[in-house]
Amino acid sequence: MPVFQNARFHISAHHLRDLPPASGIEVAFAGRSNAGKSSALNTLANHNRLAFVSKQPGRTQLINFFTLGDDKHLVDLPGYGYAKVPEAMRMHWQNVLSRYLSERQSLAGLVLVMDSRHPLTPLDRQMLDWFCPTGKPVHVLLTKSDKLSRSEATITLNKVRKELQTTWGEGISVQLFSSLKKQGVDEAETVLGQWFFSAGAGEGAEESPAE
Repeated sequence: MPVFQNARFHISAHHLRDLPPASGIEVAFAGRSNAGKSSALNTLANHNRLAFVSKQPGRTQLINFFTLGDDKHLVDLPGYGYAKVPEAMRMHWQNVLSRYLSERQSLAGLVLVMDSRHPLTPLDRQMLDWFCPTGKPVHVLLTKSDKLSRSEATITLNKVRKELQTTWGEGISVQLFSSLKKQGVDEAETVLGQWFFSAGAGEGAEESPAE
């Protein structure tokens, strides 16, 4: 979908009070620091350096907004669960992420990025527990699927889909994705396009409370 190819950096935030006004529509990307989140964002935007890809996982320490125009944003949330950070920093981001996911009125949906070889870690489950009570949709990208055989990928996809729907309900979709092979791009773009352009999305938004 061409709209994603127009993405450009807008603003970074360390605290909730630093976020831009909660108007328009946002779609957030979350995932473990080594799950391929930045690579997935770059692939969808057809931009090699839109989101910073580091050889040292866990370098994304800010909430980064990328504008698509027309008050629409992709939001890259800090990677979690891998970086060796001080406990105070870990608690800060736990508070920021939980409140952003549960309170941000302009947030239309969450893309949760999981390594297809290690899906549904305890921290992935925590993200779902924070976000799913909002009733907004979740789309799971099972990344690095090129590292699995076709049969392994199919088994993993079916297993994850069943557990997601059993534990968190029907508002979650899931797919295989490979940034390296550019597999699953069309499917992901279709889902995100529906979120961004569905009638009435983002109406009546209010700003999140400051931290």
